Amino acid sequence: MTIEKIDLTQRLKGKVAVITGGASGIGLATAKRFAAEGATVVIGDFNAETGEAAAELVGGLFVQVDVTDEEQVNNLFDTAKSTYGSVDIAFNNAGISPPDDDSIETTELPAWNKVQDVNLKSVYLCSRAALRHMVAQQSGSIINTASFVAVMGSATSQISYTASKGGVLAMTKELGVQFARQGIRVNALCPGPVNTPLLQELFAKDPERAQRRLVHIPKGRFAEPEELAAAVAFLASDDASFITASTFLVDGGISSAYVTPL
Repeated sequence: MTIEKIDLTQRLKGKVAVITGGASGIGLATAKRFAAEGATVVIGDFNAETGEAAAELVGGLFVQVDVTDEEQVNNLFDTAKSTYGSVDIAFNNAGISPPDDDSIETTELPAWNKVQDVNLKSVYLCSRAALRHMVAQQSGSIINTASFVAVMGSATSQISYTASKGGVLAMTKELGVQFARQGIRVNALCPGPVNTPLLQELFAKDPERAQRRLVHIPKGRFAEPEELAAAVAFLASDDASFITASTFLVDGGISSAYVTPL
């Protein structure tokens, strides 16, 4: 009896993947992981300098995009299709967490609207643009970055961020159900706090806020971007062929914890 060997380095071979927010943090780590698993990667990012560097690093293509702009988002996905022939994976990951998004008592409407546009409207626009191509080919995997705060509350609030991620989760579930019989899977990645420049900047300004979060993580540390990238690669691949409309928590146990280990 022979046992078939599976080459995981080629799990995404022949797939074309579009990643928004692909120039840094989870997006960049995922771009590297996708490329290592054989995918062709299209980086969509607002920052041309870091975006070009990321695309060069993974041997892919960079398309500058403002994810809140419908024409630019359509161009990103249309360019992926016209250049490489398909859109097989969409990792809709771009997001912001600015300091003026805080408690509901202090967060003003302009801050609320900006976060909603970048974190929620962009996922609507990117999903819509990706689905145009995926419906035509009757296949595809969409992964939307939500958050563990979409499933539980935090007293150290970023009110618009939390609301936007709840919206991403709800929309993802609906799309996952709606397109399940067309060969398209849609899942929500729900990370716990991740050791990215965004988090480092936030916590450098307020160490007490960092400690208030850290004490609630059973693993006792923040996630590394590469750990999230591994989860995204799984969801993108055929290994996750029966997973859709899921709340895919990669949170170090936070959402299941009442009392954490000493």
